[in-house]
Order: sequence, then structure tokens, then C-alpha cells
Amino acid sequence: MFSIVIPVFNEEENVVNLTQEIINSCKKFKSYEIVFVDDFSNDNSLQKILKLQKKYNHIKIIKNKKNKGQSFSIANGIEKSKYSTIITLDGDGQNNPKDIPKLIKIFNDNLNINFVGGIRQKRKDSLIKILSSKIANSVRSKYLSDNCIDTGCSLKIFEKQAFQNFPYFDGMHRFLPALFKGFGYKTTFVNVDHRKRKFGKSKYGTIDRLIRGINDMRLVKKIINEQEQNN
Repeated sequence: MFSIVIPVFNEEENVVNLTQEIINSCKKFKSYEIVFVDDFSNDNSLQKILKLQKKYNHIKIIKNKKNKGQSFSIANGIEKSKYSTIITLDGDGQNNPKDIPKLIKIFNDNLNINFVGGIRQKRKDSLIKILSSKIANSVRSKYLSDNCIDTGCSLKIFEKQAFQNFPYFDGMHRFLPALFKGFGYKTTFVNVDHRKRKFGKSKYGTIDRLIRGINDMRLVKKIINEQEQNN
């Protein structure tokens, strides 16, 4: 039993195919839900998800009353999810749902593991995005000692209860490996597929993300230090 949480902002051309891929990949699982969190899209994303909900009983829809960003959307979806095991992936189709069963098997077969994160292989992004991501991952990994070389991969599986122990902040979805490890939970990582974006464009700028990432790293370090002092 698990909840798949997918934040969506203006992904009308991707949600239908992504949903079908998820359902095809999860045929052997009986109890699960797909939680779409619409982040106040101004295209037809919500309308298409509503049509999908009529076709598939797995789908739950959450609507943000205004555009709140990816971290809020993920946290909102997790808060309102049905099951205690959470899977996250992006709504742009670059994560491959075929990898979901692999993450579930690792998570279920290792009872001491609280978090499994995907590591994107042969990333299908622009060169500048790949290079900036590698630099950011290297700096972050050394600074926070999270043992993760690709914290930006959205395909993850983890315990809902553990996630709810973390203080919320905007941008926290990029630091889940560090938060899980810093709070004493066991983490591991697995290689996953990565695909080119077929439709639409990335909603987040590289420079903007870099500046925010530096400030967020300091905040995460502070959160982890306070947690260690309290234990």
C-alpha cells in the first residue's frame, strides 16, 4: 500500500501519458493511490486530471488555492495521502514510472531502510543544467554529508511518518536525503532512468535555484544540528 504524490503546474500535455504509465507499471499492486497536487495551473492540467479521475479510481486530486511551489505541493499531498508509504515523482514525465516497482522492492525488502532515492542515469537535460546540478550536488553533499550524488531526482520512496517529523520550509524537497540521514533514519540510493521532457518547459531557473539552494543548505545544517543537540 502506497501513495504516489505528484506536484503539477502547467503539465496538461504530460499528465495523461504519465498516469497511464504509472498504472501500467503498478499492475501487480492492489492498494495504492495517485495523488495529483495541482499548484494553481493556468492551463488545462486540472481539467485533464479530473477526466482521468473519472476513468481511474486510484486518483485523488488536491488543488492549491494559489501557486505555492513544489515543496508545498509535495508536503500538502503527503499530508492528505491515505497510506504510510510515500512515493514522489515529477509531473513532467522525465521520471520513468517503470522504476517504481524497483524502489518499492528495495524499500520493502530492507526493513531498516526508511528512504530510497533515485539517482538519474544519463540525464536528458541541457548541458548547463547538468553541469550546474553536478556542482551543486558536490557542494551540498560535502557540506551536509548526505551521501547523495543526485538529490534533485524526484523519484523517491520513504516513510510518511518520518517525513512529518521534519520542519517545513520552502525548498525542503531538494534536501530530503540530508534530512532523513540527519534525523537518524537509514537511507539508500538506486540508479533510475531519466528521459527528455517531451512537452512544456522547466518551471525553475538555474541561477534562481542556485541562490536559494545556498541559503537552504545553511538552514538544513541548522535544523540537523538542532536535532542532534536534542537527542
